[in-house]
Amino acid sequence: MFETLFGTTASGTIELLEALATIFMAFLCGMIISSTYRRTSAKGKYSENFALTMILLPAVISIIILLIGSNIARAFSLAGAFSIIRFRSAPGEPKDIAYVLFAMASGLACGVGAFIYAGVFTILLCLVMVVLSKTFFKSVVTNQKQLNITIPEDLDYEVAFVDVFMKYTSGYELRRIKTTSLGSLFQLTYL
Repeated sequence: MFETLFGTTASGTIELLEALATIFMAFLCGMIISSTYRRTSAKGKYSENFALTMILLPAVISIIILLIGSNIARAFSLAGAFSIIRFRSAPGEPKDIAYVLFAMASGLACGVGAFIYAGVFTILLCLVMVVLSKTFFKSVVTNQKQLNITIPEDLDYEVAFVDVFMKYTSGYELRRIKTTSLGSLFQLTYL
């Protein structure tokens, strides 16, 4: 009775050991990626939540790939489910986006059973990120300050503060938009 409950996918059966090995390898890759993210970020300038997400993301992606298998209908259903998710926050640093894609690729490789490729490419790309962060592409220390403003969601924030910023700053950049209070307020982060 339990064999059919836990072992059937569209592409056949999933062996328990294979699934556990996949998840373990994905977690291992995620921990390496997260450690590299923390090491290559400016001291104290990284998000603990993002670092935790980098550990979990490869495992989540590998589980999804394991469950979908080669079933086209499941893949399209998953794409439809993900398309209804509304992202209301602007992405942070471009480096963060690269790490998200990196973690997803690692999880994808683990999910299809390419553990050696996942491990080798994770280590190789992490080494590249460390070398780049320590050499040419090191963060430049500036005297920029961060300003957080919480506003109602119906305020046109793109023009609301332009006059003040033009008068009192030498330059500004909207870095992040985050919803608070169950979506009724926006928290804007400017540099």
